[in-house]
Amino acid sequence: MCDTCGCNVTPGNRHLLAEDGRHAKGSDGRQAVEILQSLLSENDHQAAHNRQHFEQHGVLAVNLMSSPGSGKTALLEQTLELLRDRLRVAVIVGDLETENDAVRLRQHGVTAVQISTGSACHLDAHMVHSALHEIDLSEIDLLFIENVGNLVCPASFDLGHHRNVILLSTTEGDDKPAKYPVMFRAADLMLISKCDLLEVLDDFSPQRAMQQLQQLANPAPTLQLSAKRGSGMAAWIAWLQQQLDDHRQQIVKDLGTLPPEHSHHHHPHPHHH
Repeated sequence: MCDTCGCNVTPGNRHLLAEDGRHAKGSDGRQAVEILQSLLSENDHQAAHNRQHFEQHGVLAVNLMSSPGSGKTALLEQTLELLRDRLRVAVIVGDLETENDAVRLRQHGVTAVQISTGSACHLDAHMVHSALHEIDLSEIDLLFIENVGNLVCPASFDLGHHRNVILLSTTEGDDKPAKYPVMFRAADLMLISKCDLLEVLDDFSPQRAMQQLQQLANPAPTLQLSAKRGSGMAAWIAWLQQQLDDHRQQIVKDLGTLPPEHSHHHHPHPHHH
């Protein structure tokens, strides 16, 4: 876990540990523990700032988490096509190295900002904040944050997002929610991806996966889909639209109004290339 493996220190927060950084000096032998706690608390502070930023612009931020190779980018590609004339979308992509995923997503006409995390196996709020400098929030409705493929550490870091979506692919085994309870307990939605493979994979049971999620006392819904075949995608799009509508109603309740760019309520936008 991040508390011990050192991946708490990321390109986004390393400045806090530099010689003149806020947490450069701890005291006595408890220094390492104190620094990690301080970094988490700095992360939460930055996350709150990010969230405020999103809400001022009426943007819903969705954190997508999963193992590597579960189909996050393929899902996003199909999602962007289906939302093309309905919502304005941007994506932040986290990977240890390469811009491959962001390049794929930009081909769908959206702003996609790549964050290279180096050795850090998760995104944190500071990294997301620096990526936001490249996104005009007044121009979007929905921000996807594609986290680093990992079922442990991303669950511990608030990014300032509003919803957690966990992908569980049919190639992985239906016992993942029991094995990685912290991650799955945090889910607002579990997506079972690559369902086109269910006909050849006789050892994955969507029902078992759903039962395991419920055993974690998480009432989150589960959707089954195949980005490749397009099955189940309509329910996913409807879920996103509902979350955005709920989110904006909450903003009106909290702030009394929506940002000017959304005050005429949600309506389809032409797609910007």
